[in-house]
Amino acid sequence: MKRELIVAIDGPSGAGKSTLSKRLAASLGYINIDTGAMYRSVALAASRKKVDLTDEAALGRLAGEISIDFIRQESGERVLLDGEDVSGAIRTPEVSLLTSQISACAGVREAMVELQRQKGAKGGVVLEGRDIGTVVFPQAEVKFFLNASAAERGRRRYEELQAKGMPVELEQTIVEVEARDAADSAREHAPLIQAEDALVIDSTAMTIEEVLQEMLTVVQQRRQQAGLADPVAGAGR
Repeated sequence: MKRELIVAIDGPSGAGKSTLSKRLAASLGYINIDTGAMYRSVALAASRKKVDLTDEAALGRLAGEISIDFIRQESGERVLLDGEDVSGAIRTPEVSLLTSQISACAGVREAMVELQRQKGAKGGVVLEGRDIGTVVFPQAEVKFFLNASAAERGRRRYEELQAKGMPVELEQTIVEVEARDAADSAREHAPLIQAEDALVIDSTAMTIEEVLQEMLTVVQQRRQQAGLADPVAGAGR
């Protein structure tokens, strides 16, 4: 039996990767592995345990000790940190900024990359992040690089946080998105880089549904090329 595909979605913060990876995985009947949530979970754990962010050895140990799991409920996918549902706690602006520092640590990245490879090795998965197609799964059969203008990504993030009742300002949110971009692109370990064989999708003027349909078309073409012609569960939904 042929292995299903590995789909990598990379791109900067706020480009819609998380939403689209969930929608794409559901449409294909694949498993969604939210790698960003994994790094956010490490950041939250470091903050709670008051780990010195300049102590890379301590951060690496922490990343190797905690457990991170994903479960699907009627309300959607949930993220568990050591058994606790932290789906909301890892999405605050404070944790977002901490995540850039945490993900720059070589020990943290090594622990997370190993975990991601274990979870995705059998195929039939969608992974999103900033280095999936270049570092985690350079052999992925399908690679997308999802982008949008900083202003548009900031606006989306602002509306998301406002909907959650968080006191945020649009201009400050855009500034934070730009700061995250700079940090992700400049970090020493696995910086944000577009894979040469990735399909670039600029979602600035596109709806989520339009991007999803473009992604589905590409994945189904690759499945047929790989001899996986039978429709997968949920395809086309």
